[in-house]
Amino acid sequence: MAARAPPRPARRPRAAPARVAPPAGLEDSRQRLAGGAVPVSRCPCVPLSPWSRVTVWVTAWVTGTGDKTLVMVQLTGAGSGADDRERVTARAGPCGAAAALVAPCLPVAVTVTVTVTPRAAGTKPGDVRAGSSATLGTGGQAEGEDERRVQPGDAGRGTGEPRVPEPSSPARFSGHGSHPKGTLAPPTWGGAPGCAELAQDYTKPEVPGLAPSGQPEATVTGTEGSIWGHQTYQRGDKLGPQGLLSTSQPSSEPMPSPEEQEWAGPEALCPGWLEDEAPDGEVPGDSGDPDCATHAYERLQRALCQEGLPPTLDCSAEPRTGFGPLDMTVCILGSPTPFLPVLLEGGTRCPGAMVLCLSPTWASRVPSETSPGAWSLLLSRGVSFKVGGHSALETYVPPRRANYVTGTFAPGDPEGGWVGELARDLDCPTGGSVPLAHRLQDTLVARWVLAARANLPVPPTLAFVLGARGDLPSEPVAPGVRLVRLEDPQGQQSLVQEEVGAFLGGTAMEPYSQVVVRPAGWRWWGTGTRSTHRKEEGAAVAQAVGARLRGLTEEDSVLLEAMVPTARLPVPPPRSPAPRLPMALRICTLVCRSWGDRPQLCQVACAVGRAESPVRHGAALPQGLDSSLQQWGVVAPSQRQALATRLREATEAAMAALLATEAELSPQQRGGTRAHTDILGVDFLLACVDDALELVALATNSQRCLETCVLAEAMGRGVGEPRGDLPRLLAEAMLHRAQCHLVEGKDILLIGAGGVSKSFVWEAARDYGLRIHLVESDPEHFAAGLVQTFLPYDSREHRRDEEHAERVLELLRSRGLRPHACLSYWDDCVVLAALVCQGLGLRGPAPAAVRVAKQKSRTHRHLQGCRRGRPPPAAFAVPCRRLQSHGDVERAAGAVPFPAVAKLEFGAGGVGVRLVENAGQCHAHAARLWRDLRDDADHPGIGLGWGNAMLLMEYVPGTEHDVDLVVFEGRLLGAWVSDNGPTRVPAFLETAACLPSCLPADRQAQLVRAALECCRACGLRDGVFNVELKLGPAGPRLLEINPRMGGFYLRDWIREVYGPDLLLAAVLVALGVPPVLPARPAPRTHLAGVMCLGSEHGETLAGGGGMEALRELHGRGLVRLNRLFEEPEGAGEYEEPLLSVACAGATLAEACERLLGLCQGLGIDSQRYPVEHFLSHFK
Repeated sequence: MAARAPPRPARRPRAAPARVAPPAGLEDSRQRLAGGAVPVSRCPCVPLSPWSRVTVWVTAWVTGTGDKTLVMVQLTGAGSGADDRERVTARAGPCGAAAALVAPCLPVAVTVTVTVTPRAAGTKPGDVRAGSSATLGTGGQAEGEDERRVQPGDAGRGTGEPRVPEPSSPARFSGHGSHPKGTLAPPTWGGAPGCAELAQDYTKPEVPGLAPSGQPEATVTGTEGSIWGHQTYQRGDKLGPQGLLSTSQPSSEPMPSPEEQEWAGPEALCPGWLEDEAPDGEVPGDSGDPDCATHAYERLQRALCQEGLPPTLDCSAEPRTGFGPLDMTVCILGSPTPFLPVLLEGGTRCPGAMVLCLSPTWASRVPSETSPGAWSLLLSRGVSFKVGGHSALETYVPPRRANYVTGTFAPGDPEGGWVGELARDLDCPTGGSVPLAHRLQDTLVARWVLAARANLPVPPTLAFVLGARGDLPSEPVAPGVRLVRLEDPQGQQSLVQEEVGAFLGGTAMEPYSQVVVRPAGWRWWGTGTRSTHRKEEGAAVAQAVGARLRGLTEEDSVLLEAMVPTARLPVPPPRSPAPRLPMALRICTLVCRSWGDRPQLCQVACAVGRAESPVRHGAALPQGLDSSLQQWGVVAPSQRQALATRLREATEAAMAALLATEAELSPQQRGGTRAHTDILGVDFLLACVDDALELVALATNSQRCLETCVLAEAMGRGVGEPRGDLPRLLAEAMLHRAQCHLVEGKDILLIGAGGVSKSFVWEAARDYGLRIHLVESDPEHFAAGLVQTFLPYDSREHRRDEEHAERVLELLRSRGLRPHACLSYWDDCVVLAALVCQGLGLRGPAPAAVRVAKQKSRTHRHLQGCRRGRPPPAAFAVPCRRLQSHGDVERAAGAVPFPAVAKLEFGAGGVGVRLVENAGQCHAHAARLWRDLRDDADHPGIGLGWGNAMLLMEYVPGTEHDVDLVVFEGRLLGAWVSDNGPTRVPAFLETAACLPSCLPADRQAQLVRAALECCRACGLRDGVFNVELKLGPAGPRLLEINPRMGGFYLRDWIREVYGPDLLLAAVLVALGVPPVLPARPAPRTHLAGVMCLGSEHGETLAGGGGMEALRELHGRGLVRLNRLFEEPEGAGEYEEPLLSVACAGATLAEACERLLGLCQGLGIDSQRYPVEHFLSHFK
């Protein structure tokens, strides 16, 4: 007679997070994901009674032939005490995979029964029958109670056909011998939870390690996979996800000690540490929700509640519509926990753009319309985030297309299976993939990348692999890492012993006394399976390596590595006489792929633990780097700053090396053409190497460092610390990648090609996937073959721009072109581009506003009439008068004080600008200019298509600066200030420049505010603008507004120093999309540059080999070379610079020092052209 489970005693009540009931629409997530077999997940057990109990963890791998497969896992415990017939049965299914067996007496024998019931269209009941059980006792043989009769061909539909036993060879469970109690085995797969509708069959992957001879083993073929749990458990046994015995891979290792469990990481100390604790009496896997969407939704609500944010608003009853090709969608797949701060930050920056997908049924994959062989991800449901931490569960009709996708790809993550499947082979940028995550979690691959490609110190490592590893070079050479390829591990014992002996006795091992032997590979990640030995125990080490080599697969490796201790420094005397324990310091860093694929360190967190068992993620609360270094005895602030700088450099070098390595992989190896690692965690150890502190790189990961750094961020906010940069940097990087995808394939009408200085436009258009349709006056322009459509049209007479605009519109209609945006980067064509924009109904600045900005005297006169504001825009205007005749000169001399500046009304490039001391000099300069510069043929590209009228304006003392603005609907999105060196009077030729500005922050803010107010007052509310100002003791004064992107070197310099691309920003604004730009831009380097003139440096650069040297240095990234012209333009007072050459440095002083040395070496510096004097102003 079956024994009834004893009543559950009353438990002490405890506070639990409030449960928020999932919306009714969430029940749709119980539909199952098609596209591959998914394993029944391992879920934590809930004790049913304080009595003697047994907890058994079971993973059942299932494949089926139908579109609905039901899995039932039944565990039966039988007591062997007073009444050994008493039995207790606990059932876990159809989605659960764990149960707790309760019996009044022990020992207990456990029976595992897995039943698979396929229901397929066209399949009659009974065609496939699967039901088996095995009694696992104290030893001996455990035979299957039932045999399964499976007809060949009943399974095996689809791409990967599993082995199907013949009717004469029924599959059965079997076990021989006995198991050492508490042995460990790694999980075999990190698939998605729950049962699934199966579109194809699944072949169970090989489990790392094979059962040694004489050890029990059990295999299942046909429609079932491996069964976990093959042991007799005694009173007091505690088993978790790591305390398992796989019947397909038993291990002969003893139960790990507490110290070894700490090495094993938080999985051994706290099973399921990555998951939130389930409320009392609940098991997420038992909820009947196959993909755990309900549980994930509840976790999201608890997390929002803990942050003090409102719960998610259920708006799913009213579908949202109207999402088009210009609406941005950043999709986060899987668990909400690690990405919640990023979702909240992204919702603030771009409300509604961040969407969380908690279930595979919320998204679908359709063939891409733009990338053959790829897929587009469409979202029919999601949780979107908005300003103030508000979130909403929404449905989208029609489905919403993702522009960027990332999620929880880490091996072993409960959502990893369906997340990886949805994110595979997408046509949009994908921040990671399952194959890339596997590479990150493989210690051998990570060590090779860190040592060989990033040139970082790693622990001395000897690696044994089987055959040719496709993820490693044929002859990998990495400092500190030796690779031994084995053909037959069982037959090459002597080679293994020789390699182990040579490694232990080598010079690399001299500083170390202990070694660690462990398997490596993504399947072993987080298992903690390892053994520690003293270096002198050569035989024991070789034996441990040999034991690990049994069952080695081609995807795995066995590592023998030095156990590197943390550096021990002298510390201040303790406050108490109690002895100090030796401690270990582990440094966790998180780096992201930022603008221009540049790595950027996001955050650093440290963990401290006992020296004999270094801590890992989750085993200790994180703390800051600076306080940790002080704790370790690094007292001098300069030393701590030097270590922090070295850590940043090492982390960013690791990311750069990883990206370079991924670029060499095939799309299949990356998990898609657009898949790249965008977030990387790197763990370091602070060691002492050759009596110096050194950062030793240990491993990489894709998610654990993110979770650790998010925890550190939350802890800081709990004690009043300001929000860190981590959520902002990650959100900006994701949104930026989404916007890059958003502009792909867009048709951009470009008015005016410009000269050599605009060559970057065509390269950028190719990189961003823009389809450029170019209207250009020169029918032989070199850009004709670099664009989608070349439309030659002579518009050089810009006083007839209204007529030109009508002709351009007719030209577009005749070609059937309907551009998405229209703009110009060429100063002469900005008014024409505004008129065409207006005619096409596209976003852009109003033609009237552009005319005001283009005509310099009109700009100042307009601003002088703007008297509202504090201060009003009129405060930045400068007295000036228009000059069209010598009579105008006389009248202007009475209104504008001397000295004054005379220049072209519509000029560009500084041509024709001159300082005049009196009316006579002004008459003389105007006469020469009106004689020499009459129309565009005399000097192309300087505005003579508008005529050669001049203006006379008051001379403004002070330093000269450029302010580049990004404005959307009148709102400032980004601003960058650069400094100009002293100009060469009287012609005001630009000599030098630097970025970022060396001005104090408050003076830079004055320049930015003045530039913005002047643009707004002129009506420039949408676009990228360059504003030239002077800053004197009384504040900024306006020189001129260029209603287009900054010219010369500015776009290139801003990209190099800050990351954003002004060209992309201009395209996005023209498309009606507000660009995502850094909220708190921090310079990554300092640039100082000097202009070279044909009259001063032409012979030196051409004849002395200087130009070839500059090109070589530019190719090596040592200088930045920006060519403005192929040949010198103009002569005398009408000369324009030939090129700009700049050097970078960690500080402005370092950049200037490098530049001065370069100019002296190449002959650019001279008495006539004193570069040192030009650079002396940058202080």
